[in-house]
Amino acid sequence: MSDSVRLDKFVWAIRCYKTRSEATDACNGNKVHINDAPAKPSKAVKIGDRISVRKGSALLSYKVLQLTENRLGAKLVPEYAENTTPQAELDKLHAPVETFFVRRERGAGRPTKKERRDMDALWEGFDPGAFEEDE
Repeated sequence: MSDSVRLDKFVWAIRCYKTRSEATDACNGNKVHINDAPAKPSKAVKIGDRISVRKGSALLSYKVLQLTENRLGAKLVPEYAENTTPQAELDKLHAPVETFFVRRERGAGRPTKKERRDMDALWEGFDPGAFEEDE
């Protein structure tokens, strides 16, 4: 095996990204750094390098132990890359996602299908002439 591997292949192989194209796009978007310097997808990764990967608001850190170009099973990843990410950063990955949507109470707004059928049933027996005033 050679003494270096392409960065996009390595971060894909250690399961930082689901596809190699995602890894390449992340490298092009300055989300992946080698030894604290932004790196292109073709940058050579060597044993002992420190790789930082930005995923959402978390910054994941790895130390390269061995090189591989093939995608690894999750159980084998620790043999090739040591996860040096601080616990505070790992907690950011599992933090609840804040949304801007307010949960709508049932029945507020548009009626449900059942409520609409009930209203239609009421209107069927309604006689508008019954409420007109006689002169």
